[in-house]
Amino acid sequence: QVQLVESGGGSVQAGGSLTLSCAASGNTFSKYCLGWYRQALGKEREGVAVIDNDGITRYVDSVKGRFTISEDSAKNTLYLQMNSLKTEDTAMYYCAAKGRPCGVVPGKVPLYHGMDYWGKGTQVTISS
Repeated sequence: QVQLVESGGGSVQAGGSLTLSCAASGNTFSKYCLGWYRQALGKEREGVAVIDNDGITRYVDSVKGRFTISEDSAKNTLYLQMNSLKTEDTAMYYCAAKGRPCGVVPGKVPLYHGMDYWGKGTQVTISS
């Protein structure tokens, strides 16, 4: 089992920045995929960014150039640096993981139902 706990959400104005953190504990895997997903009210959960054990990252088009995913393996922590935030970034953000690679399609963020472990989420609200 893997436990994931998110933190860092909050309310900021459009154009601002936030950094989300996800502390991981439990089983470790030699190959893995870690990621951030979000779900806005009334919408399906979507993948935002993922990183694999080789440090390869993937982003959904809407956040490219604005968000950066990274991990600190020594601290077992995943981060999502979010800059130039927009009102449409408002959502509950979830940390997710699976003990296998992110997928065979280069650059594609895995669909949410392909991830095995989930945190409870942290709310991000962007005001205009």
